[in-house]
Amino acid sequence: MAVAGGWVRPADASEPVRAGTGGAVKRISLKNLHTGEELESQFFRDGGYVGDSFAAIQVLLRDFRNDQQHAIDPKLMDYLFDVAQRLRVDPVFSVISGYRSPQTNEQLRERSSGVARRSMHLEGRAIDVRMAGVDCARLAGSAMDLARGGVGYYHASDFVHLDTGAFRTWKG
Repeated sequence: MAVAGGWVRPADASEPVRAGTGGAVKRISLKNLHTGEELESQFFRDGGYVGDSFAAIQVLLRDFRNDQQHAIDPKLMDYLFDVAQRLRVDPVFSVISGYRSPQTNEQLRERSSGVARRSMHLEGRAIDVRMAGVDCARLAGSAMDLARGGVGYYHASDFVHLDTGAFRTWKG
């Protein structure tokens, strides 16, 4: 489904749902900065999450170091979508890190004190992102305004961590 440097386009992304045919549609665009893969997809349509879309999201957000995949929490995509809505920008995100395997998380912990032993990345409930044209401080501020999930702002590394855990904030 995913091709390095190519677009991952699940079947559900071909046509938008028109007004009066089923309610809200949520779209998201993701680019994995490590693999070059990009995805543009409707992940919510007709009152529910779209399975094909989440299969593609799972591929794109896999642990790029060993290709291990994990189910991604649908609420994480809602969180990204809502942050973009609050910023009044299209939900287009550059992804630094999605799912992390236990092996990768441990390797990163050995190199950095900022990696949690029980990181939500291990559960498919966290993502590290940035948005073109949006300062990361503004991105983090918008997420904080929603007061849900974790929000970590990493100024020096130019990214924001978002997760679906309890509301908390920090700077790295």
